[in-house]
Amino acid sequence: MTTNAIQWGVFAVLTGLMALATWWQVRRMGGRSTDSTSEYFLAGRNLSWPFVAGSITLTNLSTDQLVGMNGNQMLLLAWWELSAVAGLAILALVFLPIYYRNNCTTTTELLERKYGSKGLRATVSLLFLLGNVFIYLPIMTYTGALFLSTMFEHAPPLMVLAGGIAAVGAAYTVLGGLRAVAVYDTLSGVGVLGMAAAVTVLAMAAINFDFSGIPPERLTMIGGPDSPIPWPTLLTGMIFIQMFYWSTNQTITQRAMAAPTLREGQKGVFAAIVIRILFVPAIVVVPGVCAYKLFGDIGDATYGRVVAEVMPTWLSGAFAAFMAAAVLTSYTSVLNSSVTLYVCDLHEPYVAPNPDVKRLNMVISLVFMAVSIALVPIYSGAASIINLVQQLNGLLSMPILSAFILGLVFRNVDARAAMTAVVFGVGLYAVFTFVWTPIHYIHLMLVTLLACLGVGLAVNRAVFGRQAELGAFGRG
Repeated sequence: MTTNAIQWGVFAVLTGLMALATWWQVRRMGGRSTDSTSEYFLAGRNLSWPFVAGSITLTNLSTDQLVGMNGNQMLLLAWWELSAVAGLAILALVFLPIYYRNNCTTTTELLERKYGSKGLRATVSLLFLLGNVFIYLPIMTYTGALFLSTMFEHAPPLMVLAGGIAAVGAAYTVLGGLRAVAVYDTLSGVGVLGMAAAVTVLAMAAINFDFSGIPPERLTMIGGPDSPIPWPTLLTGMIFIQMFYWSTNQTITQRAMAAPTLREGQKGVFAAIVIRILFVPAIVVVPGVCAYKLFGDIGDATYGRVVAEVMPTWLSGAFAAFMAAAVLTSYTSVLNSSVTLYVCDLHEPYVAPNPDVKRLNMVISLVFMAVSIALVPIYSGAASIINLVQQLNGLLSMPILSAFILGLVFRNVDARAAMTAVVFGVGLYAVFTFVWTPIHYIHLMLVTLLACLGVGLAVNRAVFGRQAELGAFGRG
């Protein structure tokens, strides 16, 4: 049997076993809710803390991290994962109690509660959807397909692999909802983390645990002015990027909101923090640095190349299966949260208040899947996929975060003022990104956030004649 056949055989068997295990566990869990919205989008509010932790971890950890961060081939990128610990802590201790107290299905529902405006809720939800459908989903399919095509000698064309990933991911979302997504996340997560840790150790062994000869700028954790993460950015925009991603992003918070109680959800988030500290920073940067010594600067092809180099044939097939699972878990999570936002925030308020959720879930999932496949070629020419993702995030993240801060920190803010701030922020960051970039884009995240808050408060007073007042965070 050829090497390629062994790889594909192991890949196919493990992928099938994980699907069967997911089906068995979902049936075993029982307790399915009679409320179709709750069942499809919050797993009937029945996720125990291990599934919350597993789903949060694998939703975030996919090929855009493993491929994209290792593709930079420098330790510095670990700051994205290290600072995520702060973002998760803010979710557990600050935002999650607010979501549970307000019985939210979507994070944007909180905005409607605070401002009394379904229009603002719909606007922010639409921005989330634009980011998910036009940035995250196509990038996940592209990086997953790129990894598989790099690992296997005779892989199908990139677009065929991307289409397969998207189709299988949509099937999980359509057939099982969040419950199936979370279970698949958790079951595959053990394999993904274990295999990624093995790759890290084997990559270091391939260079005899000797990092000499690697340029110092690839080993430092203190970024200079021209690096992807200059060290002062850790004190400016970085913390707010993490606050947005972990505390207001529907894809992440939906898992924590699907627990039966606040305490159970918080336990899951804290378990995700422990997993992140122990595993994630090392596995997303160390193999890339080792690969620099082995192969030189090879960009986003790094991770697939180093896995193919250091792993035995049968194990590389197993790792490919788990990596495909990581792509699928992230893809299904973003797809499920996107459908949730559409159904709860746009379709039910503006189209039909009592839709057939099962059918609507299928139709919208297929539409979003098709768009994500069509956009794959656009991202295939990116110099660094992870830096591109973070930069594009700024178009949405800080404007959206400003609406949450205005609503939670202040009282007596008109929804129209918050909406003005959001629209202004999108335009401002677009100028910073495409026209004039005076400082590093992470610094510009903070500049954008502060400008949005200033515009929102000024419009609230000057146009709508309302004086904002500081209030207890999350109350009033």
